[in-house]
Amino acid sequence: MALLDLLKHRKSIRDFLDRPVERVKIMMCLEAARLAPSACNSQPWKFIVVDDKQLKDKLGDAAFRGIYSMNSFCKMAPVMIAVVSERSKFLASIGGMFRGTKYYLIDIGAAVEHFVLQAEDLGLGTCWIGWFNERAVKSVLEIPHRKKIDILIALGYYDREKTRSEHSREPIDKIASFNSY
Repeated sequence: MALLDLLKHRKSIRDFLDRPVERVKIMMCLEAARLAPSACNSQPWKFIVVDDKQLKDKLGDAAFRGIYSMNSFCKMAPVMIAVVSERSKFLASIGGMFRGTKYYLIDIGAAVEHFVLQAEDLGLGTCWIGWFNERAVKSVLEIPHRKKIDILIALGYYDREKTRSEHSREPIDKIASFNSY
């Protein structure tokens, strides 16, 4: 699929089919993420793929209860991915301090976007989640306490016919200009 067509079609999916995702497709998404650019080539990420149904159900119950229950639709996804923030290289960290920019978050954003676009190209849907019980996720997945999980990704097949509507986006002239603000 042409890139612009892919971008126009991709949406956050909140209604997954009860169909397992092939590991080969998950690996292709991980490869796409691995190829993402990062400040000083830090690659400050680790993707923990949860495709074991029992563990995924336990993770969903822990991550999306209480104040986080608005995202409980993620429990329907056959695969959940926890994106763990790792340390950036020294120069990226120092540059980020001077600029007041958390480059590792930009880097992870690029990697996750590569992941979700590859998933869409393979006929899979995703939803990028930032509202979840991080402490519970760390406990279930045995992630060290000092690590940070900024993103969870719900991944699975979906009914493409139900999601045909166009995105509502601002016009180009409202979001971009040439040569001055």
